[in-house]
Amino acid sequence: MRKFLRYAVGAALLLALFWWVARGEAEPEIADGSLLVIELGGRYVDGTVPLVSRLRGEPVQSLLGLTSELRKAARDERLHGVVFRVRSLDVGWAQAEEIRETILRLREKGRKTLAVLEVEGFGNAPYYVASAAERVVATPGGNAPFLGLAAEYLFMGGLFEKLGVEVEYERVGEYKSAVESYAATKMSDANREQTNAMLDAIDAHFVARIAEARKRSEDQVRLAIDSAPSAPEELVEHGLVDEVANWKDAVESLGDRKLVEADVYARVTPEGVGFRPAATFAIVQAVGPVLVGEGNFSGAQPVMASDSVAEAIRDAAKDEEVKAIVLRIDSPGGSPLASDLIWQAIRDARAKGKPVVASLSDVAASGGYYVASAADAIVSQPQTLTGSIGVFVIRPVLAGLFEKLGIGVEPLTRGARADLLLSTVPLSAETRAVLRQNVENTYRRFLARVAEGRGLDTAAVDGVARGRVWTGAQAKEVGLVDRLGGVSEAVAAAKEKVGLDADDDVLLVQYPPPKPLAQQIVEALQGGVALELLDWPRAVTEVAAVVRLLPTGTPLLIAPAWIEIH
Repeated sequence: MRKFLRYAVGAALLLALFWWVARGEAEPEIADGSLLVIELGGRYVDGTVPLVSRLRGEPVQSLLGLTSELRKAARDERLHGVVFRVRSLDVGWAQAEEIRETILRLREKGRKTLAVLEVEGFGNAPYYVASAAERVVATPGGNAPFLGLAAEYLFMGGLFEKLGVEVEYERVGEYKSAVESYAATKMSDANREQTNAMLDAIDAHFVARIAEARKRSEDQVRLAIDSAPSAPEELVEHGLVDEVANWKDAVESLGDRKLVEADVYARVTPEGVGFRPAATFAIVQAVGPVLVGEGNFSGAQPVMASDSVAEAIRDAAKDEEVKAIVLRIDSPGGSPLASDLIWQAIRDARAKGKPVVASLSDVAASGGYYVASAADAIVSQPQTLTGSIGVFVIRPVLAGLFEKLGIGVEPLTRGARADLLLSTVPLSAETRAVLRQNVENTYRRFLARVAEGRGLDTAAVDGVARGRVWTGAQAKEVGLVDRLGGVSEAVAAAKEKVGLDADDDVLLVQYPPPKPLAQQIVEALQGGVALELLDWPRAVTEVAAVVRLLPTGTPLLIAPAWIEIH
């Protein structure tokens, strides 16, 4: 009851805030030579910010909202520059690249850029983003070791063995390593091969971009990494930052200029900086595990529900004002059926003459890539994790656990293969063959869909499939991705499809539109908000969400579950 009251109070405050914002305010006056102040910190998400996160007061913001504001600032001649107050960032590498690209765009348009690092703890992502600025300053109290990259995998096979749980599985693709998280105690050779290849690719990109921005050689950057500088003065010695200064002094070094806060600048309309759209594009957010059904969230967990995403694509295709569709994907995969339903909706939209361009965020793997393969073009960041064209099914046998707990079980079946429905006995060889056939059928359909969408033969797709995860840059080399870049590059690709010039403005309209705040509150409370408020490790919640939300026995199109490169 106490938690419910807390959420009710939070909901009331949000309604009050919504009413206050809805009153509208006049567009602010921006003095010539002003500095826009942007704080970069917390978590950025593709799609809508979960209401639960707002109720919890979490620092979660819309990535598209941030980059849109920066693109607006890039064309605002009244701004002398943009000052970034960079704090701890909880973003993936593709999202970091998206932010970084918009900072570089500011520089191209003549805006001065200053990044002030106010970070403690491990700071690869904050520094990587900040390095795009023309000038980087570290605050005296900061302490963020520059250590390079690391990835860590968990294997729970030994734990399940101790619990008396036998894990049976079938998979197609030796690289389809998600099953290893549950069934193995160490990394397979194939998994190690793909992981090292991904880590090498992301590391090379990380070092090269920093070297380019800081006008250092790659060897100098690697020397800095191996030296692990952490104190601000050490960062200066290695050429990673320009100086040590506090926020006030760093800003004043740009001259006596009026500061414009982000919440004030948000009231500047695009039209006020010369935005004149030549066309309207729809942007459909496809975020989270791929599931059959409706909705955008399960509590605070975003989901790519087949009915909702397919309906958004079809509605955009029917809208005569919409000339193209940008499908923004951030998903580890999930249900083969749900993936196919969305795949069909994309093909239907293309048949109606609406180009569809897929824009891949941090992860667009397995079922996420299945969906993307239906598009006219696929645009990915170099560090995106994608591909993972493979299938697995996993089945725990709980007889040993029940025995340890003193629970008796008597399985009864009708039908020669009904043991597949049980959870306490190993499968017979004949039933296992049926399960294997089901997985292989799903894999063949996956290959066929990718081959059709990409204009390849199935043998060529199989050659780069078998469950292997690629970075976006690697995926482009093997033909799974067409172009490298973020949402802006996807919009540029869509412009080409409809015959617009590269410099033409386009209006991005979200499909489906955000739900009214009151409806979001009701759905959040109905969805079991309290569970989402527990502070589970993020990797555990993401994997658990996929497994929990899918029907038992479903073949899974999921990338390796715990890939996180820090």
